[in-house]
Amino acid sequence: MESTLPTIPLLRLAIAFVPVAVVLALFLRWSLGVWTGLYATGRMLIQLLIVGYVLTFVFAAEQPYIVLVVLVVMMAAAAWIALRPLGARTLRRICWALAAIAIGGVSTLALVTQWVLDLTPWYQPRFLVPLGGMTFSAAMNAVSLAAERQQAELAAGVPTQAARKRALETALIPQVNSLFAVGLVNLPGMMTGQILSGVEPLIAVRYQIMVMCMLFGVAGVSAAVYLLLEERWGSRPER
Repeated sequence: MESTLPTIPLLRLAIAFVPVAVVLALFLRWSLGVWTGLYATGRMLIQLLIVGYVLTFVFAAEQPYIVLVVLVVMMAAAAWIALRPLGARTLRRICWALAAIAIGGVSTLALVTQWVLDLTPWYQPRFLVPLGGMTFSAAMNAVSLAAERQQAELAAGVPTQAARKRALETALIPQVNSLFAVGLVNLPGMMTGQILSGVEPLIAVRYQIMVMCMLFGVAGVSAAVYLLLEERWGSRPER
């Protein structure tokens, strides 16, 4: 089925910023610091424009080494951002976060793209890059939540295994909530986008089931790997 998703003219796209302007006005009126909202909105625009040009190049090139570079950059950025709640980023923890995201993310991404979707060739960027972004993002958020909760529990004197258990439960709250809410509270982005582009709803549902399983799995595996690494090596001094 051909795509029926209309192109949004720039003037009409500007209308989407009306709610943003309302929120910024509230920030200004309530002295909440309007600069933060302006900066976040501006950064969003710049990042998405850059990503648009980069993806256009990557999709047109269709070279495996370019796709692999993009995925590695995604993982490295995810590992760096994941440790933001902990304050100081040590080299050791960055390595743990990167290992956790790589183990959970790469294995899950390979399973989905090579066994579920059966991509030929395996490096098709239109599938691998977007799904990689979703996978590594879920792993990043899970590692971030797990690391922060584990640190807080241990600082409060909670035993190691109990801290690990609570940290993993905390890391999976967003994904478990999504599993409960999908189809009832919200239609996820991928499914909505496919339906808007003309894909039959039952086909879109299959893809969404794949994505939900992918995100839940990568979140749990990545968080568990990080927690085990922290539990095993965390007490050792940094070299």
